[in-house]
Amino acid sequence: MGKESYEVIREAPLKNNCPECFNQDLTLRFSQRHLRSKFYNRTCAEVRQELLCNTCKNTIYPVRWTEDIERSVAYYEKAVQPDRPSIRFSGVFYILVLLGVAVVAALSYAFLSGLIRV
Repeated sequence: MGKESYEVIREAPLKNNCPECFNQDLTLRFSQRHLRSKFYNRTCAEVRQELLCNTCKNTIYPVRWTEDIERSVAYYEKAVQPDRPSIRFSGVFYILVLLGVAVVAALSYAFLSGLIRV
């Protein structure tokens, strides 16, 4: 299968207090899911958010968010514009499709001209 990765769409500093260490040095990060394989690159609609404290280096999960943090996250959620979900095929995919079409065309030509009998 392919590799799954999350690419950062937007990163924003927040001036809210960290629930762990009570410092005002938070970073809110929005990431979009991408799937990559030899045959295609797919951009998914899934966007995830991550809140990090730069002082204590902890990830702050939504259970620990205060009302102020929730309001700030809601504001930035409205401002984030993820890439449209799409799929882009690679050169390997197109080569395999062309080879398949060529094989089918050659077999049908051979069958219709009488070189192959069933």
